[in-house]
Amino acid sequence: MSRRGRVTVGVLVGVFILFTLLGWGIDAYTDYLWFSEVAKTSVFSGVLLTRLTLFLVIGAVMALIVGGNLYLAYRLRPLLRPHSAEQATLERYRMVLAPRLGLWITVLSVIIGFFAGLSAQGRWGDWMLFRNAQPFGQKDPQFNVDIGFYIFDYPLLRYLLGVGFTAVVLSVLGALAVHYIFGGVRLQGVGDRMTTAARAHLTSLVAVFVLLKAVAYVLDQRALLLEQHVSPGLYGAGYTDVHALLPAKEILAYISIVVAVAIIVFSNAVMRNLVWPGVSLALLAISAVAIGGIYPLAVQNFQVKPSLSDKERPYIQRSIEATRAAFGLTDTEVNEYKPTNTNPPADLPQDSSAQNVRLIDPQLVSQAFTQSQQSRGFYDFGEKLDVDRYTIDGKAQDYVVGAREINDEKLSAQQRNWLNRHTVYTHGYGLVAAPANKVCGGTGLPYFVSGFLGESQTNTCSAPSDELEADQPRIYFGEQSTEYAIVGQADKNKNVEFDRPQEQNTDASVNYTYDGTGGVPIGSFFRRMVFAIKNTESNFLLSDAVNEKSRLMYIRTPRERVEKVAPFLTIDGDPYPAVINGRITWILDGYTTAQTYPYAQKINLATETRDELTGTGSFALARDDVNYMRNSVKATVDAYDGTVKLYQFDDQDPVLKAWNQAFGGDLVIPKSEIPAELAAHFRYPADLFKVQRNLLTKFHVTNPQTFFNGDDFWQVPNAPDQPQTGVKQPPFYLNVKLPEQSGTRFQLTSGVTPANRENMAALISASYQDDGRPKIEVLELPDQSVSAGPIQVHRLMVNNASISQQLFGLNRNGQATVLYGNLISLPLKNDILYVEPVYVKSTQANAPPLLQKVLMSYGDGSDVVLENNLTDGLKALATLGKSGNNNNGTTTPPTTTQPNTPSGQLSPDLAAAAADVDKAIEALRTAQKAGDFAAQGQALKDLDEAMNRFQQAQATGAGPTVAPSAGPSAAPSASVSPTPSAGG
Repeated sequence: MSRRGRVTVGVLVGVFILFTLLGWGIDAYTDYLWFSEVAKTSVFSGVLLTRLTLFLVIGAVMALIVGGNLYLAYRLRPLLRPHSAEQATLERYRMVLAPRLGLWITVLSVIIGFFAGLSAQGRWGDWMLFRNAQPFGQKDPQFNVDIGFYIFDYPLLRYLLGVGFTAVVLSVLGALAVHYIFGGVRLQGVGDRMTTAARAHLTSLVAVFVLLKAVAYVLDQRALLLEQHVSPGLYGAGYTDVHALLPAKEILAYISIVVAVAIIVFSNAVMRNLVWPGVSLALLAISAVAIGGIYPLAVQNFQVKPSLSDKERPYIQRSIEATRAAFGLTDTEVNEYKPTNTNPPADLPQDSSAQNVRLIDPQLVSQAFTQSQQSRGFYDFGEKLDVDRYTIDGKAQDYVVGAREINDEKLSAQQRNWLNRHTVYTHGYGLVAAPANKVCGGTGLPYFVSGFLGESQTNTCSAPSDELEADQPRIYFGEQSTEYAIVGQADKNKNVEFDRPQEQNTDASVNYTYDGTGGVPIGSFFRRMVFAIKNTESNFLLSDAVNEKSRLMYIRTPRERVEKVAPFLTIDGDPYPAVINGRITWILDGYTTAQTYPYAQKINLATETRDELTGTGSFALARDDVNYMRNSVKATVDAYDGTVKLYQFDDQDPVLKAWNQAFGGDLVIPKSEIPAELAAHFRYPADLFKVQRNLLTKFHVTNPQTFFNGDDFWQVPNAPDQPQTGVKQPPFYLNVKLPEQSGTRFQLTSGVTPANRENMAALISASYQDDGRPKIEVLELPDQSVSAGPIQVHRLMVNNASISQQLFGLNRNGQATVLYGNLISLPLKNDILYVEPVYVKSTQANAPPLLQKVLMSYGDGSDVVLENNLTDGLKALATLGKSGNNNNGTTTPPTTTQPNTPSGQLSPDLAAAAADVDKAIEALRTAQKAGDFAAQGQALKDLDEAMNRFQQAQATGAGPTVAPSAGPSAAPSASVSPTPSAGG
């Protein structure tokens, strides 16, 4: 390459390095400014220094080991080399390398060290936990070692062992290459193929590798407690591992030490050749296959498999206990719940829990909130609202709440220029709430109790409450705050930020100037230049909107802010806003997790928390495999100034204690300092509940033999109105009192069904007790119970003849679509109350879904009502209970008739399917009267099959769309196709 070419390449490389370093520097500086804004610079400096230290230390160690061995190989080169064609060929390489060998070794070592350092800096979390390890106070059942060793020490030790193996392998390869090039190792010629010095060097490296293998065998013993070995599909060491693999690995560790010594001694002191070292390595390999492979396989096949359940029983017990402990299920309270299949009780309308059942679906009602409460087209409440509880006029109940934010995507073309997007439309305004158990009569809209913007609202069905109004209603930090905002003006008389519509005049607006402490000051030219480069936006330097009083708000969504302040936490997918001490505050749940809890079942967070709501208002969690999880932190983000606070919620969690200590001990506010008004809005986190619920479908079984048989497992049902999609039904927040509970609680509830069946198996709830401690409760139905599950109940309700006819009427001859909201299963008195809101969405553009009817059923699903509201539905059910009572306490079955459609219009398949449905319903009622649980189960199964045949006949166009009777008289009805919906 010519001199000009070398200069050009040098300039290009220099420019590339300059811009790379400039980008890194700007990112680091702006990150520091952001952490200064939230007063969490200890996190920034702690992580940065740890990453830098690991990069330098591991990189330097790797570079020194590899570079040192390369240089040693050169120093051990023979001074005289025999003449041969091979050596003549290598001479040209020696001529290139020898004059600048130090430079070549340095460059190669630096490159290797650089990539090793990059790998090491990503292990900052392992190092911090290792340095700040805390005792768990529990020991593993095999080695009697504190579980803290596996959580805090094992991951880093395993990584360092990998670094050691990498360094030795690279050193062997590099030294072998240098010895070969400089004559220490030859492939041709007379005499020894390797000099004494080269042999000593290379065999010493091989011996170090074998010694590292001995250490690996020791760690492998501990790793057996973290891998999937126990039948059926459980984690931890099973019978074969304990009785064959553990001793095998211990033996192999000793053999490795002997082989390492033999390699050094025989190759350099006794035989002075590579024959015996080679034999030693071969024996080690054979031993590894025989002792570590063949022997355990023989034990598994000849001892374990013939009596698998007996051999694995104690290890299944270990896995059950460890899993329940790792995921907070140890104190789960299980009570038996026996539905009696009685009539709806006469006092059902007066039951407080029944009155508090949530009707408003947070997902379906979002558009109604937006249209009723927006005043401007750019306001938005997001895809899904949230559920919280408030006490108003002395009555505590749950409310559907949403923050009115500005959606940048809804700004008009004129409004979306840089000045408007970043300096004018900077914030939302107000929290909107509506009771979860009622709607505005005659409209189907929510009954708003807060959030109005002057007199700009068209919805007059409301009862505003001061208890839900915020003293500072402006929202600068919210879930839709994805753009940066420049706030604060030098001249207070020139308010430019759009604040809200002006009262009495919806066309005018009130402007505002931010006067809080949120955001980073960018008054200096240097900072404006930095952010101009970072955002590739010259307006930071040129626009008059940026002045000495300006503040820049970035990273504004609550979830991103908490994740940045606490990078060790996994944040729940559903942040929610609340009015606390007069300010709108976002509340988020933070989880500490681990992957190395011995014997605990490992789950994938993304898979276990995915349900019907994921991606439509709830964030998907990362695809992390974990086997330990605690809701250790409650985090808050102030909507006005962006202040982030982390409150310790689980004061017994060793993982949180380690992280807090790693960042100076004051990152997390102690649990004792949680404000009472904030604690009143804490709710059991949805993602944790999903994980625990899914685990309880198996790990509610604590008997190892029953667990091995797998005949008492449950499953989470699919969404009732779209079971064929495979998406799971989400849990629901309810403010109710369940059986065995002393009072009303705000809790998450979910029904589960037996594996591969659709009838109800149990109802799981999770809530906080009066003292703030979490509690999970399970109401388990008897095995003989045939209470209908969510899918069955939905099917029974919508296919009831009179109900289906009314549902068909709601579609207004194709001018509207019927949507089914969240199906609530509420254990009440002697049976289960099912409530499913029915929404109607007009086909007109931008029409919101309106709650028009409420589907309700009690018990086995034979008593179904479709009413305008919750109160009317409860009364109708109570009336059915009164009219249907007979001397044995069961509902008098209505006369069953064939569909009221001329038989000549029905195809044989459709008519036969309808007859089968009626026959199955009659059999079900007969079995209920007789109290024959087995017959009830068979009847429900026959009913499901008949319903499926009936729907298939409809779908294939076998005749006019009709409904089986299932009621006093059957009537023609048209199919109402459900649209995916539901809410959390």
